[in-house]
Amino acid sequence: MQKFEIKEFNIPKLKGISDKNIEEHLKLYQGYAKNANLILEHIEEFAKDTEKYAYELGEIQRRFSFEFNGMRNHEYYFASFEDGPKNLEEGSKFKKAITEEFGDFDKWLQRFKAIALTRGIGWAMLYWDPITKTLLTQWVDEQHLGQLNGCQTILSLDMWEHAFVADYEPSGKKQYIEDFFENLNWKKIENNFLVASSQ
Repeated sequence: MQKFEIKEFNIPKLKGISDKNIEEHLKLYQGYAKNANLILEHIEEFAKDTEKYAYELGEIQRRFSFEFNGMRNHEYYFASFEDGPKNLEEGSKFKKAITEEFGDFDKWLQRFKAIALTRGIGWAMLYWDPITKTLLTQWVDEQHLGQLNGCQTILSLDMWEHAFVADYEPSGKKQYIEDFFENLNWKKIENNFLVASSQ
């Protein structure tokens, strides 16, 4: 059975987000990957007698989306910091697509930041819908309730308290969001878009 690989990330020193917080946050990510693998092993075991283990199989299968999406969301999140902050070039295809979809890049960015301030734990996400060829912003509760079927993740902002409280305290959520974008390598986001939109 294929195992999900725990990825390594080249994350430099970040503005506002401490090395300690990143270190602890990466441990959570690793836990999601390990649990996703463990669940698949258990599913294999329970599937040997689906009648006897129908309840267990159903419940652990339900849990799989939580662990799997926790793993994938974090991979997009951490990868967006790799190699340090890089600006989005004025003539980039991604910026052009955002402008066409939302009218203005800064207008979209403010909307995205507002979504990130949604009360509760979850993720602010930007997706590419390959069917309509459009960009969609979305709030995802926890990490699996509200994911958009068939869409490809372009940008993923972790708004669980573990992502920011140690450095910012609960009242610093807005500053965390600002610092996230200060630390963002937009070239990574551009690449996510180019890969998704070319399929």
